[in-house]
Amino acid sequence: MARVWMFGEDVNTDQIVPGRYAPYMLKNEDDLRKYPFVEARPDFAPNVQPGDLIVSGKNFGAGSSREYAPLALKMVGVGAIIAPLFARIFFRNALNLGIPCFTADLTNTLHDGQHVELDLESGVITTENGTRINLPPPPSFLREVWAAGGIVPFYRAYGRFPGEPAS
Repeated sequence: MARVWMFGEDVNTDQIVPGRYAPYMLKNEDDLRKYPFVEARPDFAPNVQPGDLIVSGKNFGAGSSREYAPLALKMVGVGAIIAPLFARIFFRNALNLGIPCFTADLTNTLHDGQHVELDLESGVITTENGTRINLPPPPSFLREVWAAGGIVPFYRAYGRFPGEPAS
């Protein structure tokens, strides 16, 4: 089961990975694992597990277009991010990296530390007590990109972009 990590509204890329850590990341990309929410939520990076979910209020990923913010979340294995609204550039960077993002407001439905299961294919969350929460079903092209691990791995595997006809 995945753990739910709750965040408020207007989580910006500088909260996800503060810009002052960029010089360390440029030396060794693996160091990105140390910095997600290092100041906003210091317990996150050392405790997040692959498959864990981030649930946030509106406007997740606001701010600059720093791709290393969603990359850091990918490197620690975040299974999906669920928010009622995403900053457009962050959403696109997450898609490019293969991080599932669902547009839904679960801030009053789930709670911090709760354990749930997310079926990416159907977009259904199942809580520990068996309650099922239906997220907006992801379009097939998104599921294909997620399964491939991002846009570049998808293109390398299929020689085309999602939605383009196969040759």
